[in-house]
Amino acid sequence: MKHIRTLIVDDERLARQKLRTLLTGDDEIDIVGECVNGLEAVAAVRKHKPDLLLLDVEMPGANGFEVLQRLRSERLPMIVFVTAHDEYAVRAFEVEAVDYVMKPFDRRRFHEALRRAKRKIDDEDDESEARIVRLLERVAAKVHSEPKPLDHFVVKSRDRTFLVAANEIDWIEAEGKYVRLHAGGASHLVREAISEVEQRLDSRRFLRIHRATIVNVKRILEMYRGFGGALFVVLRDGTKLTMSRRYRSRIREVTGLDV
Repeated sequence: MKHIRTLIVDDERLARQKLRTLLTGDDEIDIVGECVNGLEAVAAVRKHKPDLLLLDVEMPGANGFEVLQRLRSERLPMIVFVTAHDEYAVRAFEVEAVDYVMKPFDRRRFHEALRRAKRKIDDEDDESEARIVRLLERVAAKVHSEPKPLDHFVVKSRDRTFLVAANEIDWIEAEGKYVRLHAGGASHLVREAISEVEQRLDSRRFLRIHRATIVNVKRILEMYRGFGGALFVVLRDGTKLTMSRRYRSRIREVTGLDV
């Protein structure tokens, strides 16, 4: 039986766990390693020489496209992109016949991509590598043109102006045309609508849980169902926040928590 050497690359722990679970039971798959960023991935590909690479698009250090650019002079494994990107990127994957799976993962779609990858591994040639290179050049241009997630807020308070780092924020609440940033026991008012703030923040680090509330994922301690079925999120400092049902699936996808 042929063993397909497989490398998993994703900076989200839960995503890596899900990919490993989806591969469990496939006797042809031999997982040779897991990487949490692009730089690790480059080193691991050179070390393990995998046949199949499950590669996240957006990661710290070097994104998925930069990983391939650094490896372009070497033999590339079959690539299955793991992405939460928009339809433009998905269309590019389809046109170039390189497969992809969207987050949140769908079991049927994942195994369909895996079957396609297995078939291509058997007859991969120089042209298939050329298609990958064309793909990364087209889509990387779009990825790099998009603004980077907001990493700090400028706060104006009476006679001073200062910065609040995004990673220091516990949660954000809407106050009309303003948002209030809650960070380490202090709060700061910023003139910006919560919908605009949500678009500028890293969607993997901050989650909308209510029309008036955004939380830092790393501050979430638990979720629970209260009287009458109301849903709540509790932060590590004890803050209790109301959660709307419409955001429940996204929180479950990112944190693994559910009620």
